[in-house]
Amino acid sequence: MNEPTSPEDVRVQRRIHAAAASRPRGGPHASGYTPEERAIVERINAGRPWPEGPIAMLPVAQLYARDVPLLRPPGQADADLLQVLWCPFDHPAHPRTALFWRSAAEVTDVLDSPPEPPAVQFSDYVPQPCLLSPEEVTEYPNFMELDKELREQVADWSRWQAAGDAVDSAYAVAPQEFYMNQLSISPGWKAGGWSRWGLTDPMPRTCAACGTAMDPLLTIASTEWNHGTGSWAPEGDQARDPLPPGVPPANYTRVVVAGGYALQLHVCPVSADHPHLELVQ
Repeated sequence: MNEPTSPEDVRVQRRIHAAAASRPRGGPHASGYTPEERAIVERINAGRPWPEGPIAMLPVAQLYARDVPLLRPPGQADADLLQVLWCPFDHPAHPRTALFWRSAAEVTDVLDSPPEPPAVQFSDYVPQPCLLSPEEVTEYPNFMELDKELREQVADWSRWQAAGDAVDSAYAVAPQEFYMNQLSISPGWKAGGWSRWGLTDPMPRTCAACGTAMDPLLTIASTEWNHGTGSWAPEGDQARDPLPPGVPPANYTRVVVAGGYALQLHVCPVSADHPHLELVQ
């Protein structure tokens, strides 16, 4: 079991790791940390007491309808701000989330620094602050959600050959992989879109309060893309400086869910007051 540590200690340790990784080989500290850094890391790794009683949740995302118009919840015309928080402890396989819909115009008393829990169980649950640059993309349902006829067409290499060099011939043995990697579900964090699957086959996502089919709201991903889905990466992100060694590619938020998967939040289209659904895939 992971020993608790504080959110600030997580950030300090990340800065130390980044500094150590950036040092040129052959320098005075090429083998790792400076003595001062090592002392700090050892202190952090020793952990701290488990917190007792209620603790503050960690902010995960803050999205405005002006940037993502589909965010407006049913029955709340004035709500144009979505705030997502989670508990930094496992419940039991991923963080427990909370959604808050608000009117940005009514938020007048803005805190410079939101309250933080005294301890977190996993450093992977402490998001690295970053700004979003929303980009609208078109994606299609997961291959497993297509009907039988469409799956057969997608898996037919002769149909893809008409696209010429636009389709890598390496996909000839499994054309559906091209569909999955390049056209179907976009990787990374996203609002809306289609549900991704992989750990399980597609399953019904129905509201526990009214039985209505639920809609994908937000996907919290462990990485923005990987070697098979790099075509989804914005040009600006592809040109960014590489992350420190040991950090997954394109893991800018430093969030890792369930060992590298994604946490998908679904909401009821009937009422924002109905409980949301958490799905790891």
